[in-house]
Amino acid sequence: MPIVAGVDFGTLSVRVTLLDGERGRLSTASAAYPLKRKREDPDYATQSHFDQMDSLVKATRKALEEAGITGDAVAAIALDTTGSSVIPVGANLEPLDDYYLWCDHRAKVEAQQITALAHAEKLEAIEWCGGVYSHEWGFAKLLHWLRHNPEKRTQFVTAFEHCDMVAATLVGITDAKQVKRSVCAMGHKWLWNPRWGGLPPQGFLSKLDPLFDGIRDRFQGEYLTSDKIAGTLSPKWADAMGLKAGIPIPVGAFDAHWDAIGAGCREGDVVNVVGTSTCVIAMEHKTTLVPGVCGVVPGSVHPQYTGVEAGLSATGDIFEAVARRAGTNVSELSKGLESYRAGQTGLLRLSWDNGDRTVLVNSELGGVTLGWNLIHTAQDELFAAIEGTAFHTRIILERMAEFGVPVDRVINAGGIPQNNTVLNQVYANVLGKPVLVPAGIPTSLGSGIFALLAAGAFPTIEAAQDAMCLKYSTYTPDPRATVVCDRLYRHYRDLYFALGRENADAVQLGGALPELRKIAAEVRGE
Repeated sequence: MPIVAGVDFGTLSVRVTLLDGERGRLSTASAAYPLKRKREDPDYATQSHFDQMDSLVKATRKALEEAGITGDAVAAIALDTTGSSVIPVGANLEPLDDYYLWCDHRAKVEAQQITALAHAEKLEAIEWCGGVYSHEWGFAKLLHWLRHNPEKRTQFVTAFEHCDMVAATLVGITDAKQVKRSVCAMGHKWLWNPRWGGLPPQGFLSKLDPLFDGIRDRFQGEYLTSDKIAGTLSPKWADAMGLKAGIPIPVGAFDAHWDAIGAGCREGDVVNVVGTSTCVIAMEHKTTLVPGVCGVVPGSVHPQYTGVEAGLSATGDIFEAVARRAGTNVSELSKGLESYRAGQTGLLRLSWDNGDRTVLVNSELGGVTLGWNLIHTAQDELFAAIEGTAFHTRIILERMAEFGVPVDRVINAGGIPQNNTVLNQVYANVLGKPVLVPAGIPTSLGSGIFALLAAGAFPTIEAAQDAMCLKYSTYTPDPRATVVCDRLYRHYRDLYFALGRENADAVQLGGALPELRKIAAEVRGE
């Protein structure tokens, strides 16, 4: 059995895991890189391609050292990244700017224009991404960049998603048309689908803005699922990383999609990849269009299934913000949360601090907390925030189920669930079903599985999952807590749609605050 490297580019660091096809994980190492923010522009979030590549080298060499092996033993390397994280490039794939990171929200106007024109033109592609094009996605970010960087337009050749740019860099490609593009990335974020010949028609794109004249030609090339090979590792990068040249690199994908594979996702499972934000991933044999989700794309998660993506624009980021405003950190503020019971705070918190990704797809929303009194604490708000993200997740899962996506089993993956038993129990209580949590961090395990496939170690993804995936801890709903959560959820759902939609139907909200007080008093009196 070969040894392979699985790489995961996150928001703040890159993680490299070395896997043995028989022994499992040998080592994991990470290296950080800066996230560039601007206090005067909270929508701004970028990262340097060069910083990321430097960190990849450091993390790979560290992983080799910790495993006690030489790079010659590594038979393949696979990588996933955040998305939509977009980089414009010039000749020879030279970056013209930093990545517009997934959490960069500057392209709100562009996204609204794409959505409006798509509906006016009856563009089929808009229905495959839930009916609303997001400011977090590729075409919106590229159009924003073109509008705000006129001095660089003459140098512009094309743009790439992060996963495709890193793979092309490692392979040593300099001709943009030779780069293999990820079906996962392009399908979920760029309106791509072979059903209508790939990208939207040039006429639609030009009508959106003349800056997009000829843009379709700039995205020529192969669009492939991750069971295909993007190329082989170039001598330059092999030398830098301490690996051998010529090893295969499969076509990359987004981190949440491969995290779902690494968490053991099968049809009927929904995987909540809970980190700074939450990605909700499912897959199905049939293809079901779901209003408000982030995309329905054949081959995006698993090459033989249709992937469905949804999510929350902020989860861990909300917890961090609550703690930061209290002058502490999440770890300290969480001490004692295990004694909290459903509804005891009397607070109900909507998780819109970074807008709404699903199912409203509205970047203009902001966080809302109802029920404050004079003695509430930051810890109360943190517990309410955990409950709020669980309620929001329930709205998403109910929307999926309503339109036929199977939701039989819930898995909490990502970085937070492995270290937050309170969150997992709250999710089980709110969702009313057991929540499975991998016994260890599955991040970069999915990329390792695709690397093992590229190395020929396993015949199928399922066979690799059976050998590599972690066992689960199970959080079972507390029946009494579930009854309380159901009462809270009715108000959460009413508020979610009443406050989140500009033209929402009238809803009776006057009972919400008295009911929160009543529930809290009942829980405290037990």
